[in-house]
Amino acid sequence: MKLIHTGIAASSEEKADRFFIDILGLEKSAPAILDKKLTQAIFGIHDDFLIIHYRGGTVHYEILVYREYKAPERPVAHSCIQVDDFMNVVSKSRKAGLKVVQVPKGSGVVTFISDYDDNLFEVKE
Repeated sequence: MKLIHTGIAASSEEKADRFFIDILGLEKSAPAILDKKLTQAIFGIHDDFLIIHYRGGTVHYEILVYREYKAPERPVAHSCIQVDDFMNVVSKSRKAGLKVVQVPKGSGVVTFISDYDDNLFEVKE
């Protein structure tokens, strides 16, 4: 089995770019449109979605831009990524005003960062 991509939602292309490019340093593909017929059939939402792919190394996020998207009040679903420059990602996230939670766990610390739409990411060195 192989994970192909992780699909998550964002409320705007600008917010997605700020997190996936500016914070994580991923590369962006040209956006495409997922039409209303498909969004209705797949998600039960009758609206066009903008689809953007962000990639880097073995990480591939498919972002579905839906202007009415709101993350759950208490998100627990998350993806976990290992980054090359952990301290830089944490520092950039804090400077950008993103929520960074670091909690002691065993002999280390577990780190979670919320993006601009409150999607949750576990970040590891």
